[in-house]
Amino acid sequence: MKGVALVLFLFVGTSVTFPSYRDRIPNGRKVPNPCKGSTGNWEGVGHNILIGGGPRNVFGKDFASADFKWTPELCGKDSDSDGKTNGQELGDPNCTWTKGGTPSMAATGHPGVCEPMDLEACKTVNAEILCL
Repeated sequence: MKGVALVLFLFVGTSVTFPSYRDRIPNGRKVPNPCKGSTGNWEGVGHNILIGGGPRNVFGKDFASADFKWTPELCGKDSDSDGKTNGQELGDPNCTWTKGGTPSMAATGHPGVCEPMDLEACKTVNAEILCL
């Protein structure tokens, strides 16, 4: 029982520890949930699970490599290999957004989840993504 409580504490703790990271990317609080039949937003954009915490997805790894900053390089990269740049998916197709600013458009996809998820080419990239 103590082990379960500890795991739950660590899981919840890591999922809410860095919510400010969402403010470091355009539309970070409005990234659509790519899971089939789901609505709402993906809270842990850089992670494999909706609420964050645990292992990072491909975008989360690239974001960490960029020192957790939105850079022209990160914006122009296609982290999830779905043919759309991170900037296109997050509503900053021209890579001009700065922290605290308003993106030029709404987020249209998730930069760490290859979409559409059921596409054969996306299965490898999405192998660790958990749609709960």
